Amino acid sequence: MPEGTHDLAPLDRAKFQDPFTTAKGETRASVSLLALQTLWFNTGSLCNITCQNCYMHSSPTNDALAYMRAVHVRTYLDEIAAEALPVSEIGFTGGEPFMNPDIIEMLDDVLDRGFSALVLTNAMKPLLQKTDALLALRDRHPGGKLKLRVSVDHYTQKGHEKERGQGTWGPMSEGINWLVQNKFTIDIAGRSLWEENADVSRKGYQQLFDAWGLDIDACDPTHLVLFPEMDETRDVPEITTQCWGLLDVRPDAMMCATSRMVVLHKGQDSPQVMPCTLLPYDEAFDMGTRLTDAHGAVQLNHPHCAKFCVLGGASCSIS
Repeated sequence: MPEGTHDLAPLDRAKFQDPFTTAKGETRASVSLLALQTLWFNTGSLCNITCQNCYMHSSPTNDALAYMRAVHVRTYLDEIAAEALPVSEIGFTGGEPFMNPDIIEMLDDVLDRGFSALVLTNAMKPLLQKTDALLALRDRHPGGKLKLRVSVDHYTQKGHEKERGQGTWGPMSEGINWLVQNKFTIDIAGRSLWEENADVSRKGYQQLFDAWGLDIDACDPTHLVLFPEMDETRDVPEITTQCWGLLDVRPDAMMCATSRMVVLHKGQDSPQVMPCTLLPYDEAFDMGTRLTDAHGAVQLNHPHCAKFCVLGGASCSIS
């Protein structure tokens, strides 16, 4: 269990049961899609490591989400073009995206069509096994439209390995060093589960970046993203329509106001569209197979909606 969650009560089982009404009988908040700007592809749930607190439950054995294939991605890129959808960013998450055998081809297709591309990665062995292909991809698509966001859960080896496992710091550092030396555009994703304030965290990350020769301002939240901890078994308030005003938070600032994610569940013939990167498994959030069918409002009927987006103020998007 991560630091800082041991004192939280278990989630009240009466919560998050009805998509339209909270356990207290209040109207549940929802978020309308304003414009589809960011489309995510989940490349598959397999990962080369098992983290202590992965909201995706990714691991070397979890194949509940099958590998997304290049032909699937092309289908959605074609739909974006045919329907003139305002998508500008394409993201790839997992699992570990560089374990997917089609990842380079998928990135090539996305960049060929003029989109910005973001890959969330641990920068370990799967990435380093594709260095030649990545260099060729970089050379084919100059201009910085390809960005990699590397997970560094803490600025110390001890903290990072507490979450990611013993022996993960060295390979991650090697991957970042290779990316820096070869002039790839990278950001960093950290975690805020350490019971230290953001200023302390960002100062620690800045010292690490300087040691790595990484030109990132740790105070810039677009280049160092500190994600709030998510544990769907721990209690969190349900978000009602009144919360927008009480919390001074806008529904159009939520991730699902501008993004969707495509997943391929194991055993299914076709990918499905989900509201965001946080809910890849929950069938209650299945929005159909086409982007044009996934324009409906999203009911905030999951602990992650409250903890990550509304209360945590976080987003997975590129900008």
